[in-house]
Amino acid sequence: MYNIQLLNKIAKVGTAVFDTEKFAFGDSIENPDAIMVRSAVMHDMEFGKKLKAIARAGAGVNNIPLDRCAEEGIVVFNTPGANANGVKELAAAALLLASRNIAGGIQWVQTLKGTEDIAKQIEKGKSRFAGCEIKGKTLGVIGLGAIGGLVANMGIALGMNVIGCDPYLTVENAWSLSRSVVKATSFDEIYAKADYITLHVPATKETTGMLSASTFAKMKDGVRIINLARAELVDSTDLIAGVQNGKIAAYVTDFATDDIVGVDERITVIPHLGASTEESEDNCAVMAAEELVEFLENGNVRNSVNYPSCSMPRAGDTRLCVLHRNQPGVINRISSVIADEKLNIENMLNRSRGSYSYVIIDLNGDVPEKVVTEIGAIENVIRVNRY
Repeated sequence: MYNIQLLNKIAKVGTAVFDTEKFAFGDSIENPDAIMVRSAVMHDMEFGKKLKAIARAGAGVNNIPLDRCAEEGIVVFNTPGANANGVKELAAAALLLASRNIAGGIQWVQTLKGTEDIAKQIEKGKSRFAGCEIKGKTLGVIGLGAIGGLVANMGIALGMNVIGCDPYLTVENAWSLSRSVVKATSFDEIYAKADYITLHVPATKETTGMLSASTFAKMKDGVRIINLARAELVDSTDLIAGVQNGKIAAYVTDFATDDIVGVDERITVIPHLGASTEESEDNCAVMAAEELVEFLENGNVRNSVNYPSCSMPRAGDTRLCVLHRNQPGVINRISSVIADEKLNIENMLNRSRGSYSYVIIDLNGDVPEKVVTEIGAIENVIRVNRY
């Protein structure tokens, strides 16, 4: 029986993935084999020795201590693309909010309640909320992953000229892009050409504060910026200055911070609604549950953010999965332990990602426990899971 602890409310369609004869789940589970989480902050949590995996029902993993988990042999999963359509549709709204002061106009109309001849008053005052159309304008998309690719294609469908840049663009995501999306050679090219810029990259050391005074200076006057990715990507002090001096015509974000709320009507703050659709929450929950089942039952890794993706069909009688630091000689030592016991390797797959590696070994025959112990004692081996 595998025990799954739920740190947040998880959609029932997701927990329905778990076979109740094999899995127990709930918020009161103690000493779990795995954890499912949405927004709960885990940085100060202590993890039990049994914990093998954490699945985040969503794309962002800033609430999870990834490096510590990697060093403790805990594989962290996320659900890329599961909420992509929900965010894409919010991006459509954000484009219009950035173009026309719809939010400000709606708020103004509410203040006219009880005004005599309200329709006439609205006609006289509506000009202050006039804007521009998006058709024919240039949309710059920074990050062309699951969400950014959909937004780029949507821009084409809306009649915009779309230019995109992603240094880490995968072949799969490239195949999904419209042929009309122009590939930029750098972010600077987007800054120089785009009338609208939308961000779809994770918050990392490299991307934090990527939009600041120095990058705003490279943009067109009157640029409109959309940030549905992470608050940290934009320097708020420089942003406010850019809005107030007219460099930035509008800023729409899905992330509220105290320093930008209520500062200027050209800054529109949405209450983090990107993935707040029934469909997105269901998709994320199902995908996260399926990742955990496949890992706990077969050791296959799909969509991990701290270990490499690594999966293969079962072969042989016993499967060993070894989580180790990406250092020379580890695989040779593992193979030596297996050879000394005269065990036959039916199939083997090793993958690396940055500082960490993951190896799946399918063996024929009975595998003594001492083999697992000896592999676990090898230098730079973090954990051995047996299936």
